[in-house]
Amino acid sequence: MVEEIYSRTDAAISAASWPAILAGAFVAAGASLILLALGSGFGLASVSAWGSFAAKTAIWLIVMQWISAGLGGYIAGRLRTRWIGTHTHEVFFRDTEDGLVTWAVATVAVAAIIGGSLSATTVGHGRPDNSASPFAAYGMDKLFRPAHAADAQSPNDSRLEAGHIMANAIATGVVPDADKQYLADVVSAKAGIPQADAQKRVDDWVATAQAARKAAAEASIYTALSLLIGAFIASVSAVLGGRLRDEHP
Repeated sequence: MVEEIYSRTDAAISAASWPAILAGAFVAAGASLILLALGSGFGLASVSAWGSFAAKTAIWLIVMQWISAGLGGYIAGRLRTRWIGTHTHEVFFRDTEDGLVTWAVATVAVAAIIGGSLSATTVGHGRPDNSASPFAAYGMDKLFRPAHAADAQSPNDSRLEAGHIMANAIATGVVPDADKQYLADVVSAKAGIPQADAQKRVDDWVATAQAARKAAAEASIYTALSLLIGAFIASVSAVLGGRLRDEHP
């Protein structure tokens, strides 16, 4: 079987069309930010740490990737130069690769923008324990935990310690019985309520931590799924764009 080969040859042409890739990546990143803002405005792009990961959020993540990756990949395919004298199979591979790289560059750029925004927000709140990880802070709290809840620190320090316990619970999915009892004793002493009421507050609080852990896990799974879909769509779109580019020399 005779395969189609372009008639002219031209060596020393890079297999990666970086100008087209960067152009497509900027388009994909810009579209992602627009869709993220739009989804946030309609309540579709938010993940509640105190509830479940909504199905509409999962769908919106996939839609975001589908549209932005499709646009970026198509732009990368249409804007690349023609590979003269290159076998059609190789052209197909290069277009696929250009689309995949376009998606990867856009994804890293959007992640950097969102990560920088979250970091600036965290620093702006001036949290006193920013320098320590939740695990280190939790272990330090247990090391210096007083024998009696009445000897606990100020209410602000008690709330900070409770936050460390919450962070550990979200990370591990477990709240030790000793932590539950300590929290109940501290809440009873600081809030001036009966032990039974304090214990109920702690139980509700633990349930909230477990729900937050579940929501975070679901968000991670659907985010990974949407990214995989985006990588595939970008690759296919780049191939389609490249074919149209070659039809119009």
